Amino acid sequence: MNNQEGIRSLKGIGDKSGKLFEKLGVYTVDDLLHYYPRAYHVYEEPKAVGSLVPDQTAAVAGVIQKDASVRRFSHIQVITVPFRDATGTLQLTWYNMPFLRNVLQAGTFHVFCGRVVKKNGRLTMEQPEIYSREAYEEIMTAMQPVYGQTRGLGNKAISRAVAQALDTRQMEREYLPAELRRKYELAEYNFALEHIHFPKDRQELLFARKRLVFDEFFLFVLAVRGLKEKRSDRKSCWVMKLAPEAERLKESLPYRLTAAQERTLREIEADISGGQVMNRLIQGDVGSGKTIIAVLALLHAAYNGYQGALMAPTEVLARQHYEGITELFAAHGIDRVPVLITGSMTAKEKRTALEKVRNHEADIIVGTHALIQDKVVYDNLALVITDEQHRFGVGQRELLGGKGREPHVLVMSATPIPRTLAIILYGDLDISVIDELPKNRLPVKNCVVGTGYRKKAYEFMEKQIKAGRQAYVICPMVEASEMIEAENVLDYAKMLQQELPGIAVGYLHGKMKGKEKNQIMERFLAGEIQILVSTTVIEVGVNVPNATVMMIENAERFGLAQLHQLRGRVGRGEHQSYCIMVNCGDQEGTQKRLEILNRSNDGFYIASEDLKLRGPGDIFGIRQSGDMEFKLADIFTDADILKTVSEEADALLEADPHLEAEPNRELRRRLDAYLEKSYGKLNL
Repeated sequence: MNNQEGIRSLKGIGDKSGKLFEKLGVYTVDDLLHYYPRAYHVYEEPKAVGSLVPDQTAAVAGVIQKDASVRRFSHIQVITVPFRDATGTLQLTWYNMPFLRNVLQAGTFHVFCGRVVKKNGRLTMEQPEIYSREAYEEIMTAMQPVYGQTRGLGNKAISRAVAQALDTRQMEREYLPAELRRKYELAEYNFALEHIHFPKDRQELLFARKRLVFDEFFLFVLAVRGLKEKRSDRKSCWVMKLAPEAERLKESLPYRLTAAQERTLREIEADISGGQVMNRLIQGDVGSGKTIIAVLALLHAAYNGYQGALMAPTEVLARQHYEGITELFAAHGIDRVPVLITGSMTAKEKRTALEKVRNHEADIIVGTHALIQDKVVYDNLALVITDEQHRFGVGQRELLGGKGREPHVLVMSATPIPRTLAIILYGDLDISVIDELPKNRLPVKNCVVGTGYRKKAYEFMEKQIKAGRQAYVICPMVEASEMIEAENVLDYAKMLQQELPGIAVGYLHGKMKGKEKNQIMERFLAGEIQILVSTTVIEVGVNVPNATVMMIENAERFGLAQLHQLRGRVGRGEHQSYCIMVNCGDQEGTQKRLEILNRSNDGFYIASEDLKLRGPGDIFGIRQSGDMEFKLADIFTDADILKTVSEEADALLEADPHLEAEPNRELRRRLDAYLEKSYGKLNL
C-alpha cells in the first residue's frame, strides 16, 4: 500500500470514522503511522479487591456470583455487577451497554480492567474492559499503546487501524548514514516505526524511540543549518533610521523598562539600522515584557515608511495584541494604523483589512498564520515578528519572511530553554535574553497538593471570586478517555458548576472553532465567566489581569516548562495571585519535580533544574517543549541526543554541504520531503 493514500483506504474505515481520524490530524496512512502513542499501558496481574486504591487503573479476576442488573436514569441505562473476593467488595458499572446482561451472568469467570473510583463511600470500577482468562494472559505479555482520542473514536479502533497500516505499509528505505547508526546503536527505521506502536517491553520501546527522536532532531537541525547558510551576511533592503516617536513612547510609558529590556531594545535597534538583515530571538520569561519591545520595533518600521507584521499562534492572542496596540497608540497620540487579520473574520472584514494592507493604509499588521496566506499582499514589509516562536515551524516564519524582500525577522519565546540548547534550536538566529521581571510584579504564591485538598481549593476560589477576582482550572484532557487517569474539561466544568452554584463557569479547549474560542475568551476578559476550565490552549500569552487563581489538575502529567507557562497566566495584575498544582499521581519523584515549581518562579532556573532531574529514559506521559517541530522528541528529556545530533549534522555538512555524495542522497531526498511536508518549499 502507498503510504500517501488516504486514511479511508484502510479496511473498516469509512466516511464517519475517516472524519474522526481527520479531527486528530490523521489524513493519510503515513499520518497514522506517525500518530505515536501518548502513553503505554502495562496490564498487570489482577489484584485483590482489598488492595485497590481509588484513582488508579487495575484488574480484578474471579467468578460473578450474581447476574448483572439494569436500571434506567432518564436516557441512561446503568448496568451493575457486585464483585467480591475474600478481601472486599467492588461494584462494576457500565453505561448504555445493555447487551452485557448476556455476558455477565452468575457463575462465569472474567477479568475486569478499569479505573477505580470512590463513589458514595464505596469502590467502583467504571466502564471496565472485560476479558477471558486466556485473552488477558495474552495481553499481559506486551505493552499496550494508548493514543490521543476523540469522542466516537476509542483506543481500540485506533490500535486496530495502526496495526493494519503497519501490516500493509510500503517499507521506507533507510536514509541515515550507516556509520551514524552503528556509532549510536540506532534501530533500523522500519523496525523503530513498528515498535514505537507495539513494543513488547520497555527496553524495546526505548530502542525504537531513540531512533525516531534522533531522526526528528537530525532533520530539524539540518533544516535550521540550511536557513543559517541562506541567511548569513545578507545585506538589508530596509536600513532604518531610529524613529524619535518610538523613543518618546518609551519615555511616556507609566513604567520604566528594565535593564534587560533596554539591552534587548538596543540590540534590535543596532540590527535594523546596521545594514544587515536582522534574524534575532528574544527569549524572555513569562511576564518579562517582550511585547512592548516588539511594539517599539514595529514603530521604527512604521515611521520609516515601511510595514511591520506581528504573527501570534492563536486568534485570542492576536486579537489581544491588536487591541493592546490600538489602545496604546490612542493613549499616546501615535498616528500609525494597526490592522487585524485572522481566519475567523467575515469575508467583508477580511476584504477591508487586505485592502488596507495592500494600499499601505495600515502600517502594522497583526494576525495568526492567516498572515502568510497568498491573499495577503504587503507593501514594503520590512519587519516580521512571530510571538511564542515555539508554536511556529521554522518554515512558517520563513514563509512570512518571504512576503517581503528580505525583511528583518524577530522571533519571541517565553519557553525558558537553557542557552546551550537554544543555540542549537535557533542556530539561524542571534539571541537576546530578557532575564529580569518588572519591579512592580508580585510573585505568584505556589502550592503543590494532593487530591484531598480539592474541596479547600474550591472554597479558596469562591472566596477570591467574591472579592471580584477570576480563576482558571486546567485539565489535561478534553473528554474522558479509555485507560487514561486524568481529569477532563467537559466533565470537570459540569461538576464545578454543581459544586459552586451561583458562579459562572465556562470551558475552553483546542477542538472548539476559532470563533467560539474567541467568544469564550472575550466573556472571560469581560468578567462574565468567573472560572474558566480549560486545556493548555490558554498556555500561550493570554492576558487577563483580573485572574488571580490558577489551579492545575493532574499537574504530574505536564512538563515543568509547561506548568510554568500556565502559571504565567496569573500574576499579571495588581492583586496577589496563586497557583495550586494538584498532584494526582503516586510515582516516585513526581512530588520532587513539582517542588521545583513550588520554590521558584524563575523559568530559566526551573528548566535547568528539570534537566538535571530527568534522564533519557524518563519519557512516559510528559512532554516539555510545546509544539515545536517534534512529535516524540523533547528538548529537555532528550537534551543529550540533541547535542549529539547537532555535532553530527555539522560534521556531515562540512564533509558534504549539499548532501550530494552517494551515501547521503537518500538523506537528501528525505530532508526535501520533510521540508515540503513541514514547511512548504523553502529552497533550503
